[in-house]
Amino acid sequence: MENQMYGYVRVSTKEQNEVRQMIAMNAFGVPRERIYLDKQSGKDFNRPQYRKLMRQLHKGDTVVVKSIDRFGRNYDEIIEQWRYITREKEAAIVVLDMPLLDTRHGRDLTGTLIADIVLQLLSYVAQTERETIHQRQIEGIAAAKARGVRFGPKPLKRPDNFYSYVQAYHNGEISARAAAQRIGVSHTTFLRWQREL
Repeated sequence: MENQMYGYVRVSTKEQNEVRQMIAMNAFGVPRERIYLDKQSGKDFNRPQYRKLMRQLHKGDTVVVKSIDRFGRNYDEIIEQWRYITREKEAAIVVLDMPLLDTRHGRDLTGTLIADIVLQLLSYVAQTERETIHQRQIEGIAAAKARGVRFGPKPLKRPDNFYSYVQAYHNGEISARAAAQRIGVSHTTFLRWQREL
């Protein structure tokens, strides 16, 4: 069976654009039909297209990624997956943005050592960046809350006729469900509002 070249592309969200990575894959000669794309976080490797790629991968094949952070952002898992691909699957990996991370050609001991050191360093940087982003998000949310910014949906305004329906509900003239329907809110919202009174 002829050795195949596969591309792996990842963006963190559905809104992000994968075009730059796709252009790099095409320029490197990866056939479009053998490029696997996940629109998912890089915190772990439980991604559908990545798993599909691993099932397709055979000895002598090559996996191409644009950069190590597109591969993943968890230090331990990047190292584990790298070893799984290169040692268990006996396939090669090419990281386009880092020519030192190209396992296609037989390397001497020094070359392998340098590749391992670079991989560990870049994996560490990728995870540190993920943790920094997460910390910034937490700090940003805390700062926004301190400024009085409210998160979540905008609170509903009680309609003018709400109070007359609350009175009717307490007098037993109407059910909570019927009152809620007439003022255009959910049953639970009506009950919560009348409790808040």
